[in-house]
Amino acid sequence: MKKAKGIVYLVGAGPGDAGLLTVRGAELLGGADVVVYDGLVNRELLDLAPCGAEIIYGGKRPQENPVPQMELNALLISKAKAGKRVVRLKGGDPYTFGRGGEEALELAEADVPFEVVPGVSSVVAVPNYAGIPLTHRDHCSGFVVVTGHEEPGPGSESVDWAQIAKNPDTKVIMMATKQIRRIAAALIENGTPPKTPAAMIQWGTTARQKTVEGTLATIADIADEKGISPPTVIVIGDVVRLRGKLNWFEKRPLFGKRIVVTRARDKGGRLVRQFRNLGADVMEIPTIRTAPPEYNDNLKDAILELNSYNWIVFTSPTGVSTFFEYFFKGFEDLRDFGGMRIAAVGPATASKIRELHLKVDLMPEEYTGRKIAEAFADYESIENLKILLMRAEVANPELPKALEEMGAIVDDVACYRTEPETADIGGVAARFEREGADWIVFSSGSTVENFNARFDLQAMTKKFPNVKLASIGPETSKAVRKLGLEPFLESKTHTIEGLVEAIQRSGRSH
Repeated sequence: MKKAKGIVYLVGAGPGDAGLLTVRGAELLGGADVVVYDGLVNRELLDLAPCGAEIIYGGKRPQENPVPQMELNALLISKAKAGKRVVRLKGGDPYTFGRGGEEALELAEADVPFEVVPGVSSVVAVPNYAGIPLTHRDHCSGFVVVTGHEEPGPGSESVDWAQIAKNPDTKVIMMATKQIRRIAAALIENGTPPKTPAAMIQWGTTARQKTVEGTLATIADIADEKGISPPTVIVIGDVVRLRGKLNWFEKRPLFGKRIVVTRARDKGGRLVRQFRNLGADVMEIPTIRTAPPEYNDNLKDAILELNSYNWIVFTSPTGVSTFFEYFFKGFEDLRDFGGMRIAAVGPATASKIRELHLKVDLMPEEYTGRKIAEAFADYESIENLKILLMRAEVANPELPKALEEMGAIVDDVACYRTEPETADIGGVAARFEREGADWIVFSSGSTVENFNARFDLQAMTKKFPNVKLASIGPETSKAVRKLGLEPFLESKTHTIEGLVEAIQRSGRSH
């Protein structure tokens, strides 16, 4: 068999916001054998790689034991020559201040095929997210970009600061956090007015973004006072004045709020997106994942006897998905589902059922045994009716008990189980343990239990006393209270949307 020929893709990961990755970049990540990523890359992007891909940290930040460039070059070459599809994930754009050109030359000289995928550069994206257009016909017609990692002064030859100072266009200075005082002095000395507006943007395009404004004469002092540290982008010019009107990113409702989402990774996407769209710094720390039930004989028997049931009750979207996965392994036609009526607990579960073009006959809004029993009582007598309860392997016993007390014959069948999720590929869990959060959001009792098993929730709330716990509904709140804690809020509408809105309202009232 002919050996597969490897290739290296130099992919621009964008400036920090995961949504700024190009479609081509996402496509290549999805097919990668090896991913080598830099320190400033948003680690959420690593989730786009296949489960079996080799993930290698390439360094590039001094405090994180950076990998020497020569070693990185050799690594890319060796992996490609071993027949691997290598994605070299670089912050911003590969060819803009990122040594991508050096890596491409090494690959070319080693006769290794490569492709370059441009990325959104922080040069333009970061000022945009800070509300600063680099050009505006009332202020300037262009901009100049330089790196500032080299101190101005004798022996500094890479940047002609005298020429930069005389240029009337917007000045964008990269990698200059520690040198801004000397750079400002050099620009003023060479003719740039000291009162020229200036801004320094830290962690641009992310929910951790922090922007300070001043003048060329004061920006260094202001940055020191506010504790600004790398990575930053510095913008100098009259366009900085426009930030007051154009600052869209930092004005979103939950901007700057750090929110921990604990849902299973394959179920938490909608919740994560909604929080991010509102500006939150979302730390996705899934504490559970779904797996097949340990014993599925009861599930198989129930599916074969569907026509004997009067009702089927689903308590979660996961239950709907997993049940029908098993159903379609045994049947090709949805009509084999039979004529039993369907009850769904909550609108999200009902929506999942309707996706299959099935009618939901009963939808209790709250997942408590009493509320569901009341909903059945209002609909019809269920005495001697046979009910199939389709849910997780370990679940609250109140529901089948309440139905049986009404005279129903209940088969409580597990179609999935939850188990702890402990992976931390992007280091998000470690960051939470270091920095804490404003909110921890729980969408089920099992997320509470598994989060507590992993982090010791009582200990974390003592370490970070300002953290608030948010619960999607009564059953989830019960799990919190079992730990001796109290949810700061419980969503009145027990849905993802209701939970997000509750946190928004809480933010507006404080």
